[in-house]
Amino acid sequence: MRNRTKLSLRVPEPKHRPGDKPDFSAMAISEPGEVRRPEIDAHARDISDLAFSLIRVLDKTGKALGPWNPKLDAETLRRGLKAMLLTRAFDERMFRAQRQGKTSFYMKSTGEEAVPVAQAFALDRGDMCFPSYRQQGLLIARGYPLVEMMNQIYSNERDPIKGRQLPIMYSSKAHGFFTISGNLGTQFPQAVGWAMASAYKGDDRIAASWIGDGTTAEGDFHYACTFAAVYRAPVILNVVNNQWAISSFAGIAGGDESTFASRGIGYGLPALRVDGNDFLAVYAATQWAVERARGNLGATLIEHFTYRAEGHSTSDDPSRYRPSDEAKAWPLGDPVERLKQHLIGLSEWSEEQHAAAGKEALDQVNAANKEAMSSGTLGENRLPGAATMFEDVYKDMPEHLIRQRQQMGV
Repeated sequence: MRNRTKLSLRVPEPKHRPGDKPDFSAMAISEPGEVRRPEIDAHARDISDLAFSLIRVLDKTGKALGPWNPKLDAETLRRGLKAMLLTRAFDERMFRAQRQGKTSFYMKSTGEEAVPVAQAFALDRGDMCFPSYRQQGLLIARGYPLVEMMNQIYSNERDPIKGRQLPIMYSSKAHGFFTISGNLGTQFPQAVGWAMASAYKGDDRIAASWIGDGTTAEGDFHYACTFAAVYRAPVILNVVNNQWAISSFAGIAGGDESTFASRGIGYGLPALRVDGNDFLAVYAATQWAVERARGNLGATLIEHFTYRAEGHSTSDDPSRYRPSDEAKAWPLGDPVERLKQHLIGLSEWSEEQHAAAGKEALDQVNAANKEAMSSGTLGENRLPGAATMFEDVYKDMPEHLIRQRQQMGV
């Protein structure tokens, strides 16, 4: 017994701490265009290598390379770029609003805009999205009014959810945006269940869901993968690996042991790992998964490899756990700048057009903000009327609630 090695416990540590110089040179990154694109009906076991490589289309100069290039027309690319610019402008304005005390809470998606916007373009309008709280780009790309988003953030008298959710936890059935859950793991099994129901009814709509890297360590992730694989649910399961789950780095959830995409292999799910800062790569991978789901070939797990450039939320100070310049050192760059460079390279965009589009986005956000604030902001006590508590709960209101409403005189 005395000669045995003493056991020790390994606690994963991030590679960079505050004060360190960020260095991503050891990170394994596939070259743009080198990852193969399998046929839609490929068996999961035959494409397991795609869970460990990284699907990339855009190179450093903005040129689109390889079999995953979706060859989108210039107008679609411009619309995608403008949607990302609008998302970023919206985030910046709402962040300032929180700092001004006009709302209690906000979460930015800076650096991750390509994931929701490109996927919104690849999905059909009727497909149901089960998002986490950094997919505001889905709503913006689908044309949901900015004023309605702001009314919900400000918790004012025109709040479309009537005070029943925290700020930024949007919901719009008309825009295929299922209510956000603060406990993100629940979105995955709900999306799988919705997709199963769609298939059971013989519908043609599919579902998609998003969680972060940290949520993959929760049971809900594994329940969803099991049901998605067994029943071949028409669903796309997205893991947005932005390297940080609040202040815990991805290694705490197992990111140092293997890729998050590789977790799909054990369930028999086809798994893709994609450059989440490459609009074209995200679109192409999503399009592949969409075609597979619509062809009754089942679910796909996609890991979007990206970086959370800002804090987890307005309650977070990332300088306490990572270098302040780590985001600038991220080797996959900025999704907005990369798509801009691609369009310029195609002679379909210019620096002047980009500046004008940025100003247009800012003007649109400021106009929406002015309108939303006219209905109140946090602390002004301009809330939805008490009668709204009876609405949107039951299709047919029970007798006892009808009596209660009558007693209120409404």
